[in-house]
Order: sequence, then C-alpha cells, then structure tokens
Amino acid sequence: MVRIKKAKESMYTGLCTVVEYRKVKNENKSTGFKEEIVLENVPCRLSFSSTSNTNETSIFNGVAQIIKLILSPDVKINPGSKIIVTQNDVENIYKNSGESAVYSTHQEIILELFKGWS
Repeated sequence: MVRIKKAKESMYTGLCTVVEYRKVKNENKSTGFKEEIVLENVPCRLSFSSTSNTNETSIFNGVAQIIKLILSPDVKINPGSKIIVTQNDVENIYKNSGESAVYSTHQEIILELFKGWS
C-alpha cells in the first residue's frame, strides 16, 4: 500500500494553500471574522472532468465541469474552506464543496470556484 501511495504522490504537480474564515474577538470585544491560513504548500493535483446536463425534455444541453482536488489522506480540509491551487503555473481559487472521499492512498475533494464567503 505504501508503494501505491508514493506512486500517487509522485503525480502531484500542484501546491495548495487552505484558508478558513474564522470568528475572532476584536479589541473592543466585538466578534468579527477574518481569513486565516491553516495549511500552506500542500502537494496536490487537480483533476478535471465533464458531465452532461441533458435529459429528454431539456431544450438546453449543457456540460458541467467537475473539479477534483487529489491529495494525501493525511491532510484535513474542512468543508467550506477556501483553497488556492497553483498547478502548471496557473493559480485558481476554489471552495471545498463538502466532505472529502478518503481512501488509503489519497483523498478526493470536489471543488467549485470561490465566489466569496457564504
């Protein structure tokens, strides 16, 4: 299993930074929120696939892109985190859309483009 995990990790061509929007107490004792980096330079890989949004009654035939982040199963990324990924000299900002699928050799997290904190 260790060899399979190492083989998967050798395909990681990107790095990601994970940011969470955390509650903080201000000096005046009020509560606010701020972005906080929780992980930096984590080796990863982005995977892209497409799925068709068609059905028999649909006039519009669309294609949805599925963006998957693949990384070590040892890394914990909370749902809703902002994830900045640099791969092939391109940086994009995504949002973790939910719980990850964790396997013994890697984990997969479905991403969506980051449009702001909700």
